[in-house]
Amino acid sequence: MNLLAIIAATLVAGIGSVWIAALLLRVGVKSGGGGVNPQHLLSLAAGALLATAFMHLLPEAFESRIEPGLLFGVLLFGLVFFFLLDKAELWHHGHEHHHDGEAREAHGHDHHDRHDHVRAHSDPHGHTSKGGGWAVLTGDSVHCFGDGILIASAFIADLRLGLVAALAVLAHEVPHHIGDLVVLRQSSPNPRAALIKVSLAGTMTALGGLAGWWLVDRLHGWLPYFLVLASSSFVYVALADLIPQLQKRLAARQTALQIAWLAVGILLVMGVSRLAHGDHEHTDPAHAHEEHGHKH
Repeated sequence: MNLLAIIAATLVAGIGSVWIAALLLRVGVKSGGGGVNPQHLLSLAAGALLATAFMHLLPEAFESRIEPGLLFGVLLFGLVFFFLLDKAELWHHGHEHHHDGEAREAHGHDHHDRHDHVRAHSDPHGHTSKGGGWAVLTGDSVHCFGDGILIASAFIADLRLGLVAALAVLAHEVPHHIGDLVVLRQSSPNPRAALIKVSLAGTMTALGGLAGWWLVDRLHGWLPYFLVLASSSFVYVALADLIPQLQKRLAARQTALQIAWLAVGILLVMGVSRLAHGDHEHTDPAHAHEEHGHKH
């Protein structure tokens, strides 16, 4: 049952987020007055990730009998590890691709500078954007695979915990995939081809879920560590990738909307968290997985 839930949730988080991103692009994601504001999506995603990490995954991991200092060490290791992956451009999200692309439409006088920024970011050598498109897909695939492992770890700890983790991944992958689609549409005149490519990268989430299920199923004693690593990933993405893009000097109304959408992301996860733990007996995650193993 857990395996089917993992496959379904990772497919929704991986491919569903791509289709939602494409739908939002069709509706119109604009930084101006009309359409869907990308800043709101980033705020929502950041709130969901932080709430999932600090109010769901970490508490579940710390319910184990493992020394808290050791788990905090794993959390620190995870933050440094994802920072190094980011430096290698394997964990980078590139939401700024979308912002730059939309800004080119809204502010024609910045066209050349912003185009150079997008091209340089997607292609470190500054050549054509076609190579950068494949670089984006490679990084996206690696990240999606990692997301699948993290979702599987949460599902093995608790079914409802897995649903919350999948929701958080879905929330932060939507603005990520918006950026990917914009970049790929620059290198391909066919929007459908870009959608197919990013969707294929999204299927890596399901493969990561299968790998995570196989791995954690055999290393159930390590489950709290997997949950802490998942938390470090969520915290790193929120604090190093999403929130810095919100740190702009804005009008009071736009700032209030950012905070409101951040709160919506937190409250959304809190609501699901209450449903997940309302009748959930707090037990050792590793012990819970042992019981899960006996059911197979």
